[in-house]
Amino acid sequence: MHVGVTLRNMGDQSTPETMAACARAAEGTGMESVWVVDHIAIPPDDAEGSNGRYVDPLVSLAWLAGVTQRIKLGVGVLILPYRPPLPTVKQIASIQELSGGRLLFGAGIGWMDPEFRALGVDRHQRGRLADDALAFIRACFDNDEVTVNGQTFLFRPRPARPPIYIGGAAPHALKRAARFGDGWLPMGMTPQRLPQARADYAEICAAAGKPAGEIVVMGGLPLNDTAAAAQVLNDFREAGAAHFVLAGRYSDSGEYRRRLDNLATAIEAAGF
Repeated sequence: MHVGVTLRNMGDQSTPETMAACARAAEGTGMESVWVVDHIAIPPDDAEGSNGRYVDPLVSLAWLAGVTQRIKLGVGVLILPYRPPLPTVKQIASIQELSGGRLLFGAGIGWMDPEFRALGVDRHQRGRLADDALAFIRACFDNDEVTVNGQTFLFRPRPARPPIYIGGAAPHALKRAARFGDGWLPMGMTPQRLPQARADYAEICAAAGKPAGEIVVMGGLPLNDTAAAAQVLNDFREAGAAHFVLAGRYSDSGEYRRRLDNLATAIEAAGF
């Protein structure tokens, strides 16, 4: 099981200095990946913890690619109905090309009513919009020439397509993952619930005629207790997670580095 960490592209921690220091610290500690999140229009009454400050996730990953060398770069998850498909897939391909193939692409349909309202997008159409975008993204990575709106164009650069992890809950996310994804990124998963969820995912993939992909789990760890944190990591590994991404808040890069050191200790204790 690979282990990564979230990196706050939000709030006071989303300054260039702090984001760069955190990404380099994660890379230096040997983490597999750093992950950012996606919000675009936070209303004032829902801004606790961020003060409404969010740096665009794709811009963040492009910039982080330039301040790191090896660590993989994830978005968990990009809300597809917020964005027009063609410019979005162009950004995805550009990050994948310029980072040397380090992108991990989590995709979702969104949930926050005020953001859809601010964008003028019908929230009730978000599933269809996401499916259309995913089909288009895959078509672009599969073909040099793509046709949309009656116009054929060259899709270049066309690097290897990054793995697509579909975020969300069963059953809709599982069907979308089976149809379009290379894996599933469930929210709020526990080691106890994961075996059944994994079996459900495998069954839906089998019905779609494809093998089940990797499961990426995001969550917290009791980092003040190395043995307990190591046990959670082992529980997720035994339950079938391919990636565990440590989520959580931190005040500055110094606290982030201390969390990384505790995580590295837990990983070692787990025998990874």
